[in-house]
Amino acid sequence: MPKEYMDEYQPLLIKGTKGTRRLEFPNKSLLLAVCAAGIGGTFQAGYNVSVINAPTMYVHDFINQTWMERYKTDISEDGITLLWSTIVSAFTLGGFIGASIGGTLSVKLGRKGTLLTNNISALLGALLMGLSYPAGIFELLIIGRLISGINAGIGLCVQPLYLGEIAPTALRGAMGMGTSVFITGGILTGQVIGLKELLGKEEYWPILLSTTCIPAFLQLLTLPWFPESPRYLLIDKVDDEGCKKALKRLHGSSGYDDEWEDIEREKSNLVGFQAKKPWELLTDHSLRWQVLTIVLLNTAQQLNGINAIYFYAGYVFKQSGIPSDKIPYVTVGTGACECVTALTCSMLIESLGRKVLITGGYTLMSIWCILFTLTLTFQDASPVVPYLSMVCVFAFILSFGLGPGGVTNILTTELFTQNARPAAYMLAGSVNWLSFFFIGLVFPFIVTGLRQYCFLVFLAICSLVAIYIFLVVPETKNKTFLEIQSEFQTSNTRKACSSDGAGANLLSTSI
Repeated sequence: MPKEYMDEYQPLLIKGTKGTRRLEFPNKSLLLAVCAAGIGGTFQAGYNVSVINAPTMYVHDFINQTWMERYKTDISEDGITLLWSTIVSAFTLGGFIGASIGGTLSVKLGRKGTLLTNNISALLGALLMGLSYPAGIFELLIIGRLISGINAGIGLCVQPLYLGEIAPTALRGAMGMGTSVFITGGILTGQVIGLKELLGKEEYWPILLSTTCIPAFLQLLTLPWFPESPRYLLIDKVDDEGCKKALKRLHGSSGYDDEWEDIEREKSNLVGFQAKKPWELLTDHSLRWQVLTIVLLNTAQQLNGINAIYFYAGYVFKQSGIPSDKIPYVTVGTGACECVTALTCSMLIESLGRKVLITGGYTLMSIWCILFTLTLTFQDASPVVPYLSMVCVFAFILSFGLGPGGVTNILTTELFTQNARPAAYMLAGSVNWLSFFFIGLVFPFIVTGLRQYCFLVFLAICSLVAIYIFLVVPETKNKTFLEIQSEFQTSNTRKACSSDGAGANLLSTSI
C-alpha cells in the first residue's frame, strides 16, 4: 500500500483495534457454506491426487492391450512408462493452468460463481476417464487428467479465497483450515475407495476414475443455497444490500456489524484502486515482503520433504515386517493421520496463532529429517530401528499437517487486501504447481544420487523457512486485513529508514 495513504486510514485502524474480538462458535450457515465450497473444491483436488494410485497396474495393462489391438505388437516398457508418466503429469500441468486463470475468473464470475462453473471441468474430466476403457482410447485418460488438473488448480485457488472472505475475523484461521481439512479428506477418501474391497479391483478401475464426478454433483446441489463472498459483493460489485444480506446469512442478524465495518474500512481504503495482475504484484515495492513470503512458503510446501516421506513409506513399512498386501491399508493410515492433524490444526489455530503453528511445524520437520536419516542409515543395526523409522514417517506427516500443510493457504489470504488477493492466489498457486512438477521431475534423481541423505537437503529447506517466518512474518491472528497490511508497511518503512541511515527519529515517526 503506498505510503501516502497510510495517514488516511491509520485512524480507522486504531478504531478497529480498540474492541476485543471474542472467539465464538461459527454460525450454522457459515459451517455449511464451508462444507459446500470444500466438497467440490479442495476435496475434489485431493481425491484426484490419490484415486489414480490404486489402478496403476490395471491402466498399464489397458495401455498394452490397446496398443496390441492397434499395432499388433506389444508396447515397450519404456513406452508404457512414458505414457503413464504423461497421464500423471497431465494433472500437474492442468493444475498450473487452473491456478493461472483462477484469480481472474474469481474477479469476473465471483468466488461462488467460479466454484460452481469449475464443476463443468470436473464432470467433463470424469466422463472422459470413464469412457477411456469402453472406447479403447487411452488418450482420453491423458485429456481427462489434464482437465481434472485444471479443475484442481482453480479449486485450490478460489476456495481458500472464498473461505477467507466469508469468515469473521475471529474465526478466519479456523474456517480457512477447511482448505486443508478437505484436501486431506479427499486424499483419504481416494485411498479408501481404491482398496480392493471397494473399487480397487481390475474390472472396476474405469468406474473408480469416473467417481470424481460425485463431489462435483454434490457441490452443484449445495453451494447455490449459500451467498457470494460479502467482500466481493461490496468492494468489487458495490452491492451494499447484497453484502448485508450475505453477512446476515453467514454471521447471524446480531453478529455482522463488526464485519460490515471492517469491509467498509477496506472499501474506503481501496477507492480508486483496480484489481492487480500477478505481474503488478512483482513490481509493487509496498508488497515485496508479502509476495516474497507467499512465494517462499508455496515453494517450500512442495520441497520440504513430504513427497520423499511418502516415497520411502512403503519401504519402511515393508522393513518393519508388514506384508506387501497389507501396505495399502497402512498407507490409508498415513492419510488418516494427515486428515486428523488438519482437524487438530483448525482447532488450535485461533488460540496458538498462525506463526507458532507454521514455525513449529517446520522446526519439528527439521528434527524428523535428522532422525529419519539416521534410522534409514542404520536400518539393519537392530530390529527396533525399522519401527523407529515408521515413527519418523508418521511424526513428519503430523508436523507437516499441523503447520505448513494448513497455514500456508491462510497466510496467502491474510497478507493481502481485496484488490491484490486474487492475483496473490494466482501467483501462489502457479508457484505451488510448478514446484510440484519440479519435485516430481528431479526427485527420482535426488533419491538415486543421495539415497537416505536426501533428507539433509530437506533439513536445510525446513530450517531456513522456519528462520525466515520467525524473523519476517508477523502474527495475523485476530487482525483485520488492513491491520496486517499496516504492520507490513511499518516494517517496510523501518527497513527503508535503516538502509537510508535516517536514524531512530524517522523510525519512531513512521510508527
